[in-house]
Amino acid sequence: MEYIRLIGVLVIILGFAFRLDTVAVVLISALATALASGIDFTKFLAILGQGFLDNRMVSLFFLTLPMIGVIERNGLKESAVNLIHRLQNLTPGRIFDIYLLIRELACVFGITLQGQVQFIRPLINPMVQAAASVEAKLTPKDVDRIKARSAATENFGNFFAQNLFVASGGVLLMASTMKSLGYKVDPTGIVLYSIPVAVITLVLVFFYNRLFDRQFAKKGRANND
Repeated sequence: MEYIRLIGVLVIILGFAFRLDTVAVVLISALATALASGIDFTKFLAILGQGFLDNRMVSLFFLTLPMIGVIERNGLKESAVNLIHRLQNLTPGRIFDIYLLIRELACVFGITLQGQVQFIRPLINPMVQAAASVEAKLTPKDVDRIKARSAATENFGNFFAQNLFVASGGVLLMASTMKSLGYKVDPTGIVLYSIPVAVITLVLVFFYNRLFDRQFAKKGRANND
């Protein structure tokens, strides 16, 4: 009968499988687990409330939304687009370099570019294909590689730089979670430890982009011969 306490896991699997509301699924899962463990409803609400209080720092992110909205309304995204449009004479790897740098700098200020939809597919991917086609005619395999590399560059910038903003949801969640477990973790400390990760990502991706450029340059020389 001990396994009945795992009923919450089953609720989450079924809820996500049927694409139900995420918050409702998690709450129902917690309630099912509590009841299966012999915890009455009143105590369950007390535990739920205490958990909210312990992690209330996560809600501080909403205080930054007006600032982010003002910055974006005054043309931040348009400026980034205009800057990237001026990179038409660059190599594919250098376009990726500059976009990754822009992506990480945006994360520093807590600004989400929503890159895959607004930048990668309509802007970065076509520009890289145009730059690569200067060296040689692109094959369907080359096009797929550029698409994959474009998406990967966005993911690198988003994943490894998302904790560079002290009020981001991820930073606040980690800080509050560690605090609830008895560890003294400051959001500023998380950001400081995230900076080397972001820098290492830049260096490694820049190096990989040089190899990416060499592959297309080598293919262009082979076609010319």
